[in-house]
Amino acid sequence: MSAVGGTSGSDRATTPLSSSVLGMAIIAITGMQLMSTLDGTIVIVALPRMQADLDLSDAAKSWVITSYVLAFGGLLLLGGRIGDAIGHKRAFLSGVGVFTIASLVCGLATEGVTLIIARAVQGTGAAIAAPTGLALIATTYAVGQARNRAMAVSAAMQGIGSVLGLVLGGALTVVSWRLAFLINIPIGIAIIAVAVLKVNETHHERLKLDVTGAILATLGCTSAVLVFTQGPPRGWVDPWVFGAGIASAIFFIAFLIVERTADHPIVPFSVFDNRNRVMTFMSLFLAGGVMLTLTVMIGLLVQDVLGYSALKAGIAFVPFAIAFGIGSIVAAKLAPHVAPRWLLIGSGCFVVGAMLFGSTLTRDIPYFPDLFGPIVVGGFGIGAIAVILPLCAVAEVGPREIGPVSSITLMVQNLGGPVVLVVIQAVQTSRTLYLGGTMGPVKNMTPAQLDALGYGYTYSLLWVAGIAVIVGVTAFWIGFSARQIAAAQHTREAVEAGEL
Repeated sequence: MSAVGGTSGSDRATTPLSSSVLGMAIIAITGMQLMSTLDGTIVIVALPRMQADLDLSDAAKSWVITSYVLAFGGLLLLGGRIGDAIGHKRAFLSGVGVFTIASLVCGLATEGVTLIIARAVQGTGAAIAAPTGLALIATTYAVGQARNRAMAVSAAMQGIGSVLGLVLGGALTVVSWRLAFLINIPIGIAIIAVAVLKVNETHHERLKLDVTGAILATLGCTSAVLVFTQGPPRGWVDPWVFGAGIASAIFFIAFLIVERTADHPIVPFSVFDNRNRVMTFMSLFLAGGVMLTLTVMIGLLVQDVLGYSALKAGIAFVPFAIAFGIGSIVAAKLAPHVAPRWLLIGSGCFVVGAMLFGSTLTRDIPYFPDLFGPIVVGGFGIGAIAVILPLCAVAEVGPREIGPVSSITLMVQNLGGPVVLVVIQAVQTSRTLYLGGTMGPVKNMTPAQLDALGYGYTYSLLWVAGIAVIVGVTAFWIGFSARQIAAAQHTREAVEAGEL
């Protein structure tokens, strides 16, 4: 095996790879993907326990999720540029190290502020490690079968992590929610040790990083999230809430100004020249929000209202992960033959139908078929959307631009998650309070208050359905043809395999 440093591209393409070297290196490169995927699903299952043990408010509970996703989404593009500037191996090790140390702080946190800050640091580490890990696949493995195998393992790690995180998260949380974070420590140490020994450094070049743009984007989204988390409890005309809204507008305007003048902007405005791509990004932003909101709200509903244990909640979500995978496979097969707008609208109908049925659920419903049905149907629809929209984003994009556009796509999707989530949580909180419920840990709630909380959750699913309808409306204006999507699919696969 050869890395970029000191070896020509043609040498890398012809250097044979042994299966043992492939195995050790891929553990380091894709292990971070497994760890971050595990962390995402474990934390959702563990949220109620965290709230009860640390006496978190509902706003603070929301920030445990959103602080991580905001930092990851807002700094993702900057993280990739850091790898180009200092070397991908060095950046990867730094990102994994930051993520691992932050996980330790999360696991030892005794109050909410420390936990939320540590979660943001976790997201920062993931934002550095994730893009540089993918870059290491391209610069570590030779073009052809070796790189294809590495990419396949990378994709499998994400799938395994999403399912394993649900079950493992539930099992660990039964003992202590702290184990949901502390499990990252030995995994992170192992990844760093293997990477130091088995992954070579890449060439790097001095770049003027667009730190200002990345920070402004993150602050803009953070301020917007603050508006919706503090609006229900404080009141929408509260000076803090109003000030956060003004700050969000200022940050976003400043971001647009900075990006137009930056030498290496994290979001080049040229990617928005195509109307179809603009509509794709709008759909991605909202679809990312639907996916995160659905998993969080259902995860809380089954534990807070239906009384599931953390382990039972994790197992109950496994059909969602399986249906998501099936939806992804079906969509990938249909993409070259059916115009993307119709696939997206059809998939959205599955999500809308699942949410409408979910809005009728009560505290005494059985898991099968009442909860199982919408989980499977919604998971299938979201899985299909998750395949089609990224293909639309890279349609009619040249091989050299696919990497940057794919990174922007991931950023847009991740920033949409927390913004939509806090809007829906604000709706849920307002509805619960209106019905005479109360917020905070459920252990002290009366049956009437639990009913109000349940109605708040199910009412919020109607709003999720509404956002899914908006995704369908924006998707209708995506004018790419099935042939263009097929070409994008082929080009992306060729780029990932190193053939272009």
